[in-house]
Amino acid sequence: MVDAVGPRAWLIRHGQSESNAGLPTQGPGTAPLTALGRTQAAQVAAAFTEPPALIVSSTFERARQTARPTRERFPDVPYEVWPVHEFTFLGDKHRRGSTNEQRRPHALAYWARRDPAYTGSGDGESFKQLIARTCDLRERMARQGDGLIAVFTHGLFMRALLWSLSTGITDPDAAAMAAFYAFARVWTIPNGAIVELRARREDPRDVRVIGGSFTHLATPSGTTPGTDPG
Repeated sequence: MVDAVGPRAWLIRHGQSESNAGLPTQGPGTAPLTALGRTQAAQVAAAFTEPPALIVSSTFERARQTARPTRERFPDVPYEVWPVHEFTFLGDKHRRGSTNEQRRPHALAYWARRDPAYTGSGDGESFKQLIARTCDLRERMARQGDGLIAVFTHGLFMRALLWSLSTGITDPDAAAMAAFYAFARVWTIPNGAIVELRARREDPRDVRVIGGSFTHLATPSGTTPGTDPG
């Protein structure tokens, strides 16, 4: 039984960004939200039935913009920036003015290497560093104590955290990296979706995943929220 009043976190994927919509970007963290993304951000803010104890986002523009309506709804709630940004494994191959489709061959080549320590050139991040950041979030969550933390983050980061929790792997090797890639290809997290984490009060590092939801994102036409990468 998971204690419902122990440490809790809502992992919230940012709303649709211009990168998700297939438009060119000027770097990993620069893509703003589209009009649909701004609607999704407002729907996320309306989904809270209580004020969170803390609002967190990554440094990336799309996460900060998604957090903005929630921050405006709860102006007295503290806000912090944590290292929950998207996995930036392409480094300088994420060229300014390029689209997701143009970057796809570089992304496929990265995953085909199966080298969890590889960072490439520029400011790329290794798979080991990504998993270390997911462990850091779990430690931060444990230190917060009771209360809900609203974490505005990104799709691959969320999947990496869920994968690490489900497998217990915190120091991945080549086989683990390949297993994560297979997991990430079939585990979809729509823009604006919420996944809840809860920890037992007796052991805050014993974190469980409490399903996920995107019903708050229902559109008048009944269409499913976007699931594009990024």
